[in-house]
Amino acid sequence: MKTVNLGYVFFLALVAALGGLLFGYDTAVISGTIDAVVAQFHLDVMQQGWYVGSALVGSIGGVAVAGILSDRLGRRPTLCLSAVLFTLSALFCAMAPDFSLLVGARILGGIGIGVVSVVAPVYISEISVTRYRGALVSLYQLAITVGFLAAYVVNYLLLHYSHTAHFSQSGLQLVFADEAWRGMLGMELVPALLFFCVLFAIPESPRWLILRRRDDCAAKVLSRIYPRGADVMRQMEDTRSTLAGADKSEWRQLLEPGILKAVLIGVSIALLGQFMGVNAVLYYGPSIFRDAGMPDPLFCQVLVGVVNMLTTVLALFIIDRVGRHKLIYYGVSGMIVSLIMIALYFAFHASWGLGVGFLLTFFLLYVFCCAVSISAVVFVLLSEMYPNSVRGLAMSIAGFALWIGTYLIGQLTPWMLATLTPAGTFLLFSVMCVPYLLIMWRCVPETAGMSLEDIERYWKRQGRTV
Repeated sequence: MKTVNLGYVFFLALVAALGGLLFGYDTAVISGTIDAVVAQFHLDVMQQGWYVGSALVGSIGGVAVAGILSDRLGRRPTLCLSAVLFTLSALFCAMAPDFSLLVGARILGGIGIGVVSVVAPVYISEISVTRYRGALVSLYQLAITVGFLAAYVVNYLLLHYSHTAHFSQSGLQLVFADEAWRGMLGMELVPALLFFCVLFAIPESPRWLILRRRDDCAAKVLSRIYPRGADVMRQMEDTRSTLAGADKSEWRQLLEPGILKAVLIGVSIALLGQFMGVNAVLYYGPSIFRDAGMPDPLFCQVLVGVVNMLTTVLALFIIDRVGRHKLIYYGVSGMIVSLIMIALYFAFHASWGLGVGFLLTFFLLYVFCCAVSISAVVFVLLSEMYPNSVRGLAMSIAGFALWIGTYLIGQLTPWMLATLTPAGTFLLFSVMCVPYLLIMWRCVPETAGMSLEDIERYWKRQGRTV
């Protein structure tokens, strides 16, 4: 008799990971709409920045409340809330009569991104079995990369289709032809509605149910995952054994030495990861390629998206076998080398006779190293390193740091490229990789093969040795 119903666990993880697809689509779709929106609403530079950054502002707000909501209401209801926000955002973006309502709709979508970026990895981590937890949580990161690629493809197809399309209905003509940017933003409605519907096919997290003393409901869920009754009881007892002190307020628990140490490390990982160049490449890649003389910068960005997605598939298969630490050590080392080579290209390509193929090669190598290491590992680590009783709140704090870093790098990258030059900017990114490596080496345990309860006990022991 099999001990784990892996097919069912994979289904649960896949449903939650759909939130990552919406995350990726909502984040990337903006790139294809900027020129048209600026022209239609006659935006100045500040308004253009607000249009691009409004979803990030919403994300910061969403991540700030996601943990509290998921700890109070449950993981599944909070995921349903994010699906509703994505749906409303897509509808209002497609129908927005003026710029203010368009920005408001983008903020709604951003709140959805913030909520799902916290709750989806937590849910997947809590329903996963130890042996495959890394791979299952990595499904969420894979879904994000699929969302990025889907947005690029939808933008490309709708832009070309709009030139020749003609609809008898004025509404369709407006959304998919005359003002195709509305269709690009509105197409998010399809995966958003799918996400909302399939969420009703999954149960609440069994660990959250145990935390709320709803043992009968938790046992029903666990019996679908573990066919043997003995395994169900063992898992329930293991989770109950970590609940001592769970009657304290969540904020008081966060201030306990070991848990506080884990939270501070998580914040450091989340924040530093944004200053190692990944979002600068994803957000400003076409501009960087164009300024470097690439003949087709948009095609180069599509290559970036393809490499990012395929490498995430590779990471999904090896993260539990190789371990989190080795992926970080090898991947971040490769990022450092790639970033230095990119900096050297911008500094010396004319005198050294380096062609644009050299730049593209090391850009793609950088994306490969990043996708197989920090991008694949960050949501896995953050979703598994906190105690059951405060996992949502602690994940929110780390997620808040991550989105603050994302917003800052989005705002600072143009300034750095202009002030520090591209060579100086990419050299700075390479330097920021070093403290990330040191934190992983000195402060973070290898969590592959450890249950969530074992990881929780590790951090509490750390608190007793402080």
